[in-house]
Amino acid sequence: MTMLRYLKYTVGSVAVAALAACGGGGGGEGGSTGTLRLALTDAPSCGFDAVHVTVQKVRVHQSSTAGDNDAGWSEIVLNPARRVDLLSLTNGVLMELGQIPLPTGKYTQMRLVLADNNTSQPLANAVSPTGASEVALKTPSGQQSGVKTNINIDIAENKMADFVLDFDACKSVVQAGASGQYLLKPVVSVIPRYVSGVQGYVDPALGAGATRVSLQVNGTIVKATVPDSTGKFLLQPVAPGNYTLVMAAPGRTTTVVTGVPVVAETVTPVASVAAPIALAPSASATVSGTAPADTLVRALQPLTTAGSVEVDGGYVNSVTGAYAYSLPLNAPLVGAYAVAPQPLVLTADAAAAARYTMRASLAGFADKQTVLPVLTGAGATANFTFP
Repeated sequence: MTMLRYLKYTVGSVAVAALAACGGGGGGEGGSTGTLRLALTDAPSCGFDAVHVTVQKVRVHQSSTAGDNDAGWSEIVLNPARRVDLLSLTNGVLMELGQIPLPTGKYTQMRLVLADNNTSQPLANAVSPTGASEVALKTPSGQQSGVKTNINIDIAENKMADFVLDFDACKSVVQAGASGQYLLKPVVSVIPRYVSGVQGYVDPALGAGATRVSLQVNGTIVKATVPDSTGKFLLQPVAPGNYTLVMAAPGRTTTVVTGVPVVAETVTPVASVAAPIALAPSASATVSGTAPADTLVRALQPLTTAGSVEVDGGYVNSVTGAYAYSLPLNAPLVGAYAVAPQPLVLTADAAAAARYTMRASLAGFADKQTVLPVLTGAGATANFTFP
């Protein structure tokens, strides 16, 4: 391994040691450098009161195929490693990881390295299921090398590249059979630290609970969060563009706002504290089934004028392959975005009532989907096999 030179930074109350490897993989002609700054945030988690991970360091490389011990790695190291509850990093909250000078050029590989659970810190990574005690979160074999993510980050001379690691706890924590054990299979995306986003309010009775608010494009979640105890939600950072805002909760009518604009350097308001969005009660039905381990199964609802939206989704049980979602039977309420003081006008999409498509995704295979019959209280089953 190449000799490392150590640089010290302080971010908030966290001391960060940034290690820059010599010979940075062909970038930085004439010794020119820029700066990479990183922070951590989270999407909402499902059925947990807390999801703790202990972050040791983040590694970056200019080669997407670089191995663990290859020259050219640069690192931001948290010293000491920091244990954080991912569920505290919703609604735009960020945990600063640090910053590091890097040779100019394009960086294409990032690895988030978590500490191992051991005898001195058995709950370094742990989960607290709702209403149950905290248990260790088993990390995958080979965790020492970190969670690999493909990136496309340009480091320009004398400029700062400012990015956020979006850790999706909901999709990263997987139940292992009926053993009471949970596995951590980290799902992490790397996005620029945009100022832009969307802010709004749901009925406070739906805050700090199981309500999920997300911005979607063509049925794919771009950013998600949970409202706080006042019903306020903030979806940030989000790239400028037009999105579909989806609000869903168990036993509630799914509510959708289409054409929500996100403009650079601006947070778009949707509803207000004086006029929050209420998700009406709805009867529900359970859709369940099985799929191979590591399969992501999503419940999509096709709308008449706005394409499909994801109402629920997650990875199947890592041992049994089972999944189960409780889905509302009411027609979803859909309306176009309106600039205040214009009110949101939401109308029931009767043709979409109790209609769902289950879509399964497994790495290395084409997606599979099953269009369900119109749901009744009896629910439905959708099993998937690959290939």
